[in-house]
Amino acid sequence: MQTRVIPPADGAYTFPLLIKRLLLSGSRYEKTREIVYRDRVRYSYPTLTERISRLANVLVAAGVQPGDTVAVMEWDSHRYLECMFAIPMIGAVIHTINVRLSPEQILYTMNHAEDKLVLVNSEFVPLYQALAGQLTTVEKTLLLTDSSEKTAELPNLVGEYEQLLAGASSHYDFPDFDENSVATTFYTTGTTGNPKGVYFTHRQLVLHTLAAATITGSIDSVRLMGTDDVYMPITPMFHVHAWGIPYVATMLGIKQVYPGRYEPDMLVNLWRKEKVSFSHCVPTILQMLLNAKGGENTDFGGWKIIIGGSALNRGLYEAAKARGIQLTAAYGMSETCPLISCAHFNEELQAGTDELRVTYRIKAGVPVPLVDAAIVDGDGKFLPADGETQGELVLRAPWLSMGYLREPQKGAELWDGGWMHTGDVATLDSMGVIDIRDRIKDVIKTGGEWVSSLELEDLISRHPGVREVAVVGMADAQWGERPFALLVPREGQALDAQSLKAHLLPFVELGLINKWAIPSQIAVVGEIPKTSVGKLDKKRIRVEVLAWQADNSPFLSSL
Repeated sequence: MQTRVIPPADGAYTFPLLIKRLLLSGSRYEKTREIVYRDRVRYSYPTLTERISRLANVLVAAGVQPGDTVAVMEWDSHRYLECMFAIPMIGAVIHTINVRLSPEQILYTMNHAEDKLVLVNSEFVPLYQALAGQLTTVEKTLLLTDSSEKTAELPNLVGEYEQLLAGASSHYDFPDFDENSVATTFYTTGTTGNPKGVYFTHRQLVLHTLAAATITGSIDSVRLMGTDDVYMPITPMFHVHAWGIPYVATMLGIKQVYPGRYEPDMLVNLWRKEKVSFSHCVPTILQMLLNAKGGENTDFGGWKIIIGGSALNRGLYEAAKARGIQLTAAYGMSETCPLISCAHFNEELQAGTDELRVTYRIKAGVPVPLVDAAIVDGDGKFLPADGETQGELVLRAPWLSMGYLREPQKGAELWDGGWMHTGDVATLDSMGVIDIRDRIKDVIKTGGEWVSSLELEDLISRHPGVREVAVVGMADAQWGERPFALLVPREGQALDAQSLKAHLLPFVELGLINKWAIPSQIAVVGEIPKTSVGKLDKKRIRVEVLAWQADNSPFLSSL
């Protein structure tokens, strides 16, 4: 196929898609809107722009050059937001360290990313001190603190953040450079091996920002965030750039509230004081909010929250709705920047029943603009989008990570056949709706039949006595595997395998599940193991269940 390409006119400016373009828009639209950090700091958008320039001057004075990697060990704050702009805008790469990983994993990620300078929150100084002797590329450190103490025992300390900014110039001429330059990197953990580094370019992040702004602000049926909203992330900024929404909020000049370490009562107080109207989080963080002492009997009316990271089950949806929170499911992965799909109601669904709309609001949703989605079988053959046929979800979009940092073989596996492989079992229907049925590794095979752990979790969540649930497949000599349910009861509620069976039997009669999908053994616990970003840790759950079964633990209840 021959296409026609017309070269630009002499002197025409080729406009690179760089993160600095997102920053300049916020002050243009809303100069007086605020950036808020807990109950400590608040300032306007012009001040944000000035502080980012000051930080850029500090970094360059510390020896940071284009292409260097600058790491951040920090809770969600105004400082983190400034780093998300200043570091890539000088041509360096920001490494958002997952501070909830084990020290050994953090050490691996810092050496693998080849961090040169590290910004360290004072809370993490002991952690950093324990790692310092084994770091192979770090040359300097920079202290971040909320306290009056402006120094710490950090090797090659450049100084304290606020003091350095105060002494730096308020102007920085951010250069143009190749939009395909890497801007960010962070590490995602799997079931085995070391964490894998994903990375994103300026071009990818700008396109992702535009798509996220479109889907959150332009779809009337699920409109989530506009310029009059107040935004507070409850997904860590170290996890996929807080899902990229800080870039959207900054581009639009929206008031932003950063809560620091996630403390339930602080989150509730900030919601109340700052009139927060839009957030995003994983289901376990929402559970934490709903159970916060400071939020008891509180009507959170007007709070719109996107749920991602794990499936949104109906029980949690109804519990949040009863407290005034409007939940909307979305789907993505670390490797996808992360936004892939979000709930959307076309005219057919708008005209449907409330029950139908809820059903579609908790699905993964419709791919956002510029995303192609398909399902394939084990041989890579494309399967029909009929809402019934299940296969692995594969993706194409302009912001998907092009591989794993310094691991070309794993990157080739991720992109086998020219599509990104998600590892998720899903269906697509005629409206384009993605329905995630399970992770491939979490599907339960019992008696030759496949059982979705996510489907079981959704049905079990509707039990009035269940606050949280996780379902895993455990080895069984007769059936190959059997579903095992881990349950956290609501306060004052008693749960056992018999009551769970009684709850699930009506769903069997409706044909939603088969009888053999009912767990024959459960454990009632006070807390379910979570990963570093708040997802259900099913690998650890399986290990703990094996130990309980071996010891005939009193946690267990059997039919």
